Amino acid sequence: MFALSTLVLLFCVLSTVICYAWLYFFKPNTQRLPPGPSGLPFLGNLLSLEPELHTYFAALAQIHGPIYKLRLGSKLAIVIASPAVAREIFKDHDTVFANRDVPAAGRVATYGGFDIAWTPYGAEWRMLRKVCTVNMLSNTTLDSVYDLRRNEVRKTVSYLYSRAGSAVNVGEQGFLTVMNVITSMMWGGAVEGAERETLGAEFRELVAETTQLLGKPNVSDFFPRLARFDLQGVEKEMNVLVSRFDGIFEKMIGERVKVGEEKDGKKKERKDFLQFLLDLKDSEDVDSKTPFTMTHLKALLMDMVTGGTDTSSNTIEFAMAEIMQKPEVMKKVQEELEVVVGKDKMVEESDIRKLHYLQAVMKETLRLHPALPLLVPHSPSQTTNVGGYTIPKGSRVFVNVWAIHRDPSIWERPLEFDPSRFLDAKWDFSGNDFSYFPFGSGRRICAGIAMAERTVLYLLATLVHLFDWTIPQGEELDVSEKFGIVLKKKTPLVAIPTPRFSNPHLYNLI
Repeated sequence: MFALSTLVLLFCVLSTVICYAWLYFFKPNTQRLPPGPSGLPFLGNLLSLEPELHTYFAALAQIHGPIYKLRLGSKLAIVIASPAVAREIFKDHDTVFANRDVPAAGRVATYGGFDIAWTPYGAEWRMLRKVCTVNMLSNTTLDSVYDLRRNEVRKTVSYLYSRAGSAVNVGEQGFLTVMNVITSMMWGGAVEGAERETLGAEFRELVAETTQLLGKPNVSDFFPRLARFDLQGVEKEMNVLVSRFDGIFEKMIGERVKVGEEKDGKKKERKDFLQFLLDLKDSEDVDSKTPFTMTHLKALLMDMVTGGTDTSSNTIEFAMAEIMQKPEVMKKVQEELEVVVGKDKMVEESDIRKLHYLQAVMKETLRLHPALPLLVPHSPSQTTNVGGYTIPKGSRVFVNVWAIHRDPSIWERPLEFDPSRFLDAKWDFSGNDFSYFPFGSGRRICAGIAMAERTVLYLLATLVHLFDWTIPQGEELDVSEKFGIVLKKKTPLVAIPTPRFSNPHLYNLI
């Protein structure tokens, strides 16, 4: 029986191979597709891909131009590497390219694609976008949960103070802080003590494994007709992770509903995202034609955990590494903090808008090290002409923002870390300038920009204001990158914190 099943599977695979070979390599091509490297029958360019995909794509652009194609199995990929072509994608044809090419792992990770990142463009996506930008992640809502963020940052300060003179993993501490900030905003003070530590450790493990699976090359994505077989077991692995996430979400939701009523019958007031989303699900604020369901709720919580942790903590780690390599930059940041905040005060989020040089540091960090170097892949809903070439419906479109941000025809000294270039108010995160758009552009621009700014700048300002940082003797400091769906620092930043001020009350805050 097993042998027969194996033969049937092999027959199906062989039939699919022959079909794809005919359709994609032998059938006459009447479309004017972009240029690109030649590939092998059936596999296309899969075997030529290099691990550091952002630099590999940048090198190919030097050969084939600012728009070129790759065959990734049966999938046609289009790579964009210039502001002019990016403008056509995000502005001239924004609606057409507002869909995503959803990977199999991404669909499983978000309860079938019911989140804001993968949901197809349409009424349901507009509803979710409104929930995020107008309600959940608006400045008003973020202001209301500031105390939760502040408490977590203060816990980190106290921990670092206890480790003064000893080496700490800056990236790890940044991740822990951001994770605690996000989970604190998600369900407030509902989890405390040992349970909080246990939950935090489980989340860290789950996020790491989820991110790894999302970035893993998957046969199901290259050959969609084989997806039903899940040949690499990626979907199976992701289902296991999602079930663990779901168990945590169900527990928190169940406890919140159970304690929602006080003894006197009055509803206990909560200020966190979970309560906001639960109230929204039961309200009439959302269009009845596209109701906000429990699946949407959990998918958005998943977005918060997986999308907001690595991106923010990696940006903080890159920023710390860059300014530690440039003592003059570190000095300017600390001098600005002393003027705006003062030597006897803790940084508050309200100080951030006055810290213009620190804001420039964040912008320059995201220029050199954008959190998502290829953004989230887009997919046209209809065949469209871009840059003089045909982009077929359903193609996977990569925008190499990493390469655009380092283009010497756009930027002076593009490889040099120089925050002063961003002191000009010309540059922002709106995505309207296609020479600089680290959070994407158009309709699908990142919905969490406001939260990312607050999280990164607040923690970065606190770390630099209260501590001096040095590299352990014998260690080297570098800013080399490791490609992934989220860009990471290749070598973790390990540094020694030294308190800058003598007042112990600035450090013992819990």
